[in-house]
Amino acid sequence: MTDLIGLFDPISIVLITIGGILIGMGVHFIPVGGAPAAMAQATGVGTGTVQLAAGAGLTGLISAGFMYSFLGNDGLTNIELIQVMVSGAVGAMIMIAVTMFIGQLVYVYCVGVPPVSAKVDKDPITGDIQDIYVSKGTEGHGIPTVSFVSGVIGGLLGGMGGSLIYAILMNAGYPEQIQTSLGPNPEIVALAGIFSAGVFYVNAVVASYNIGGTIEGFHDPKFKRVPKAIICCLIASLLCAAIAVPIMGGLI
Repeated sequence: MTDLIGLFDPISIVLITIGGILIGMGVHFIPVGGAPAAMAQATGVGTGTVQLAAGAGLTGLISAGFMYSFLGNDGLTNIELIQVMVSGAVGAMIMIAVTMFIGQLVYVYCVGVPPVSAKVDKDPITGDIQDIYVSKGTEGHGIPTVSFVSGVIGGLLGGMGGSLIYAILMNAGYPEQIQTSLGPNPEIVALAGIFSAGVFYVNAVVASYNIGGTIEGFHDPKFKRVPKAIICCLIASLLCAAIAVPIMGGLI
């Protein structure tokens, strides 16, 4: 008979919760301009918070899964877990960086607007003057340097959080049985991917509601709302982990 209490691995639940918090924090770093940015009337990428964060996060999950397939079939050591997290973080950072770069090309060379922030007078990183280049009636244009750097940091945190969740779920229960004679156990791989994506979306949506519209990055006044997001993501991720970990452990 399955030991139901034993399936609630507290370490796995705590680590998944930490991963969810990292995702929620990472979303606040990503410059999201929404519909106004799509018309070059606000700083950031012209799409929604959840879409942009989830795109980077899912890319990170694929990168982490690729690395896990080489390292984790007999369980992960601490070093290997870090390698999987780094792989996921790099994948997410590349995705968000490429997205911002292509968007920047469109804003500058197709729309014809300078990349400037409407939230600061000078770029905190380059020191370039911003306010005199902002068109009247707009909230900035394109993706200035500070927003680009902030977005890459967001990809780093989101990718690490998502890959941490995936690796812990893959290891939940009995890691020695992940590998079968036909390759990785498809049930574990499928459910770990589904739960990882689900936890990622939950925390991205929670963070999106906390932002409430657009955000330019860590220099935006809305970034001060991060502590509230940490509390909400902690609670949401804890609930998700309490459901996912016993199910993963009960597969065997």
